[in-house]
Amino acid sequence: MPGTRKLGKTTDQRMAMLRQQVTDFLDHGKMETTVTRCKEIAPLAEKMITLGKKNTLASRRQALSFITREDVVTKLFGELASKYADRNGGYTRVTRTGARRGDAAEMGVIELV
Repeated sequence: MPGTRKLGKTTDQRMAMLRQQVTDFLDHGKMETTVTRCKEIAPLAEKMITLGKKNTLASRRQALSFITREDVVTKLFGELASKYADRNGGYTRVTRTGARRGDAAEMGVIELV
């Protein structure tokens, strides 16, 4: 389990949501969501980038078991792995953007460095 935050969901719902958000985040490179979700997405996305840097068949299969779209895995092992080849971690940045208008939830932007 990535962290201890339950995010108001059951385990299955939470893992499905995090898988989809990590997939979308790696596809677009930037995402706006609540700060707590950003803090949950960041370690999972960094683990996927680390798998992409290993570039073995086992790491590709591990990434495919978590990421929901095959084209995102191809992008991860191609351009993202080469972009972060000389970096030893810290691939993401979380920036707080203020409160959401509807329910005053604290919003943030997670982006690739």
